[in-house]
Amino acid sequence: MADIDLKRSHDLGLKAARVAADKMAEDLGKKFGLSGGWTGNTHHFDRPGVTGSLHLTDKESHLTVKLGFLLKGMRGPLEAASVRELERAREFGGGC
Repeated sequence: MADIDLKRSHDLGLKAARVAADKMAEDLGKKFGLSGGWTGNTHHFDRPGVTGSLHLTDKESHLTVKLGFLLKGMRGPLEAASVRELERAREFGGGC
């Protein structure tokens, strides 16, 4: 079961959502040392203590993150940062 499980609707379409997700992945990669890549419409990412994915459709984004034992105590701040990044990605992509 994911420690963070966020769904957000959007009006971006798949292509613009992917552009926005790439920007989000770049920003979070720099901030948290995440690395990963795309398989179809799902961006998988990881680093020690964190694994997750961002799945896109033309109308929705779905972020799931599994935290290792040492990071479970940081769930609240990490989830808040994830929400901010998802909202910023929607704005970057043209808004909803």
